Amino acid sequence: MNIPDFLPKGGTIGFTAPSFGCVSEPYASAFGNALRVFQTMGYRVKTTPDCFLDDGVGISTDPAECAREFMSLYADSSVDLILSAGGGELMCGTLGNIDFERIAQAKPKFFAGYSDNTNLTFTLPTILDTASIYCPCAPSFGMEPWHASIRQDMELFRGERTSVSGFPLYETQSLKSEENPLAPYNCTEKKTLTLCEGAAGKKEISMEGRLLGGCLDILTILCGTKYDRVREFNRRYGAEGVIWFLEACDLNPLAVRRSLWQLREAGWFDAASGFIIGRPLNGASLLGLDAHEAVLGVIRETGKPVILDADLGHVPPAVPLVTGAWAQVSANENNFSIGYDFTR
Repeated sequence: MNIPDFLPKGGTIGFTAPSFGCVSEPYASAFGNALRVFQTMGYRVKTTPDCFLDDGVGISTDPAECAREFMSLYADSSVDLILSAGGGELMCGTLGNIDFERIAQAKPKFFAGYSDNTNLTFTLPTILDTASIYCPCAPSFGMEPWHASIRQDMELFRGERTSVSGFPLYETQSLKSEENPLAPYNCTEKKTLTLCEGAAGKKEISMEGRLLGGCLDILTILCGTKYDRVREFNRRYGAEGVIWFLEACDLNPLAVRRSLWQLREAGWFDAASGFIIGRPLNGASLLGLDAHEAVLGVIRETGKPVILDADLGHVPPAVPLVTGAWAQVSANENNFSIGYDFTR
């Protein structure tokens, strides 16, 4: 696995919008403030035009242009790390215009983002064997003050961390709005993890292997396409094990159940050594199926350890996950931690 260089002191962060741009509020102000914060910290910033566009269908602009702008940053030797300007809906159109052979010729670098950005954070490690970072997009770095999770993201970008851990509280009601675009996370709810292994509930669990995953909404549409290289990834790293981290945006419990069934039947979980499941954004029970059983009803039979309601995805805060990296994960009912080995 290619682990790119981390962000050096005084380095350059590139910003691009392969999904939504930052035109409307609160994203425009938050993005602008994030750029100012990074510059105040001594970093150079480089933005592509699509960061400030909204003339596309479900993304910032024409998908071919989004792909060109992403690839221009990736090929730019002065750019040390690329951070997505936002999530969105139809980044799959951008993916269809990415020239992976061209990217493979450039020096590996981290691409960071989440949600719709799974289209790249997942395919870079599975197609090119280059690690990526699943973490909040650029506007989150414009909040004031930074939540501890954002500081943790930044420390990981700089290579100052080889381990990350979750947080005691999480947000259920955001304070961010057009009138208050820089509001920090409003973490008020106490976190309690649910741990399982097979059919048994656990107080503590551990797992190790290569991290792989992202937003289930996106993973499902990639499955079975020419961008689906999971079988090859499993062959390369199956002996080490694969830790799947999964979360969802629009999917309700029934849709989560269907999506996980699809991925399981496609062989994606054949090398699984464990699962980390993010807090559900749309987890209300439907037809007697709750968010936990939506997951466990499909992956329980693997017999592998499962962490439910983890700090991951669309219900902040979230830990940064280095997709493709080897990791050791340990958890008890109140928290979990991930230790990375970037030498493997």
